[in-house]
Amino acid sequence: MDQFMSEITVAGEKIGRLPDVSSPELLPPEVPLDMPDQDFKARGAKPRQRRGYWIPRAAVFTGALLLTAAFAYELYGVLAVEQATPLQMLFLVLSTIAFGWIALGSLNAALGFIPLFGGEKADTLDLPQPGPEMTTRTALLFPVYHEDPARIAGTIQAIALELQAMGAAKAFDVFIVSDTRDESGNGAGAAEESAYRALRHRLSDIIPVYYRRRRDNHARKAGNIKDWVRRFGGGYAHFVVLDGDSVMSGMTLVRLALAMEREQTAGLIQTVPRLTGASTLLQYLTQFASNVYGPLVAAGLAFWHRDQGNYWGHNAIIRTVAFASAAGLPTLPGRAPFGGDIQSHDFVEAVLLARADWGVHMVPTIEGSYEGQPPTLPDVVARDRRWAQGNLQHLGIVFTSNITTMGRLHLLMGATSYLMSLVWASSLVVGIVLALQGQQMIPSYFIDEKTLFPVWPVTDPGAALRLFFATMAIVLMPKFLGLALEIKRAYAARERRGRMRAVAGVVTETLFSILISPILMVTQTVAVFQVLFGFDSGWRPQSRDGEGLSFVSALRYHRWHMAIGVVMAVLCYEASALVLAWMSPVILGLVLAAPVSWLTSRKAPRILRSLLSTRDGRKEPAIVESARRAGDEWAMQIANRAIDGKVVPIIRAA
Repeated sequence: MDQFMSEITVAGEKIGRLPDVSSPELLPPEVPLDMPDQDFKARGAKPRQRRGYWIPRAAVFTGALLLTAAFAYELYGVLAVEQATPLQMLFLVLSTIAFGWIALGSLNAALGFIPLFGGEKADTLDLPQPGPEMTTRTALLFPVYHEDPARIAGTIQAIALELQAMGAAKAFDVFIVSDTRDESGNGAGAAEESAYRALRHRLSDIIPVYYRRRRDNHARKAGNIKDWVRRFGGGYAHFVVLDGDSVMSGMTLVRLALAMEREQTAGLIQTVPRLTGASTLLQYLTQFASNVYGPLVAAGLAFWHRDQGNYWGHNAIIRTVAFASAAGLPTLPGRAPFGGDIQSHDFVEAVLLARADWGVHMVPTIEGSYEGQPPTLPDVVARDRRWAQGNLQHLGIVFTSNITTMGRLHLLMGATSYLMSLVWASSLVVGIVLALQGQQMIPSYFIDEKTLFPVWPVTDPGAALRLFFATMAIVLMPKFLGLALEIKRAYAARERRGRMRAVAGVVTETLFSILISPILMVTQTVAVFQVLFGFDSGWRPQSRDGEGLSFVSALRYHRWHMAIGVVMAVLCYEASALVLAWMSPVILGLVLAAPVSWLTSRKAPRILRSLLSTRDGRKEPAIVESARRAGDEWAMQIANRAIDGKVVPIIRAA
């Protein structure tokens, strides 16, 4: 059948359009599975009895509430006057909300630190070790949208060879499900199909590889996966979703599949991918922060989420029947960005699985799951803009849906993570206005009531100092705890240099995070306003490679950040030198936005690569190394095919 046919013809009559642009011969026979769209207002399943879940949840939220109350009390003492003005009360409220969010995150990290420091597992269920032969089949899904075919092919080849070495390849099939567009005649779709056809031929004796490119890419990635479930899901007990820059070891995949076979109430098991493959300084900073502080956060989430956790859209295994019966996403009423297709689909799918009483688990201590990261700040901002829209879109679901309390909390926390930038920015603006107001206003020593004595303005420098150090302790707590874990690991491995490197790495990452945080505050605040005013982020291919943002490009991109920083500096100077010093971290981050962005987009210097190296960075995991080498080989083959039409044989990975 001609792969470019747009309609199916039977007995001379057209009966409908083919669902794919790619050739049908690259697919297996369809095994349909119904996946109805869910009604958010429908009642969920009767939940199973869960004992003791309230204890860790009460601990983290009560602790955060007590810390926030103490902060508000001390801040009121700093602002103490006979009668607080509305502007002062607004500053108090905004600052308290921002602190409360930070306190919740830090306490979550502290809860995760306890089992990790004690050498205990923080997983919500145990993954069996390979041994018993699997009785079910699992599909490995690679949803792609203008991804590099060489990278995807290399990843699939590396995974396939590991599964073959374990004798487990026959329990897995690979599906590359593409949404790549080819309307402009750029040849991207044809190039994909050619590369994956060669991959299919190359691995034909190892693992089945299937490829299809949708004609209509409605609902983006979520619609892509839903389309696969409806056409092929009936043939597989589970499926694993992998992103364009993620890779999982054969050992981890087998253990996840065995866990699904054993835990029949589990609907989804989410791994915590470790970041690898850093090249630019920004990637090294992100990789260090994620791999040093990230395990604490993930372990803390697992501690109080239990089997009512979240889903991050990739590097997770999902029970096909559970997903099909409970997680079909409807189209929201209205126009984008709040209506239309659900953009951040993963959170909502986890919420729907939990509503149907399927367990949504997290296994943060399981290794063998990896992913990459954006190379430059503009790439981070572009991805963040999409996430902001997707998370804010959830607010409409939170207040109009019949979902579990934990599900409501997940969606609210996702939206709040972006609204907090707006709260922080607003508190800074109000604080500067208060400082300027204090310089211009003449104190009033007599209140309206009759009194014989003046009322002197009262300040409490002791309260201000206590507040400063307590706030810094809460803000930096995850970094200190992550450092303690790194020192413990280095001590156990008898790496004397490792302890000093960990200290230097945390200090370096902290300094850069202080400079980058104000930039992200501004970009996220702008993103929130764009969403609220109805601007849709669209769907652009994600940048996964590249380095060396030019300084001129950095200046052009960050000109408004720098302008805001200069204006803030002038206003703070007008207020007082003390206010300028207090605001200097934020001002420096904005004024230096272009140089910082330019510097972090370049290849990391050798000394910083050493300071910011983590265990996976110093010794690349075997599966990541195999995927990278295989990807390089596929890149050469694809390039040579483009040059002279010849196919260069792929070298079998060791």
